[in-house]
Amino acid sequence: MNLQHPSGLRDYLLGKMPADPSSPDLPPAGRWAVERTMLDRAAGTRGTFTGVVIFSPDGDGGLRFHEEGTVVWPAADGGTFTGPATRDYLLRPADTPDALDMLFPDGRPFHRMSFSPEASQDRHWCDPDTYRVTYVRHGEDRFSYVWDVTGPRKDLLLESVLRRLPATVAADGLGSKP
Repeated sequence: MNLQHPSGLRDYLLGKMPADPSSPDLPPAGRWAVERTMLDRAAGTRGTFTGVVIFSPDGDGGLRFHEEGTVVWPAADGGTFTGPATRDYLLRPADTPDALDMLFPDGRPFHRMSFSPEASQDRHWCDPDTYRVTYVRHGEDRFSYVWDVTGPRKDLLLESVLRRLPATVAADGLGSKP
């Protein structure tokens, strides 16, 4: 199922139908629990990431994407590394409300995010490897994306599932940093 949100991807991520467009108030941040499995196909190692993704309005019609959580990955010494991990992106309006252009924090283009069937896949070349992403919306409160990374330096499969956090959970402080 690859459903689209009637008011656009931005409102879907924030979890709010559009308010009065003339209102100066920014909608609240959209908070999503994220679970990611990570497979290094070349090394045969598997890891996980669990945490929260926060989509917050930037005041210019776009969104900030902030992810924080805990990564678990096999260590070189045969043990397991467990530690904090974060990442940030900028999402900018695209030529259609069903898409957002994702940028690195310094403004360099990364890829297009969309659930529409004709635009739900994109790619990013990071010399010398190719990153291919596919987004799927599973309903009002759940979506996923898969990164298939191939090339001479990397051979990874990263599968992420995001579930919208209820307002009570978000208010209790989980992922309270913008």
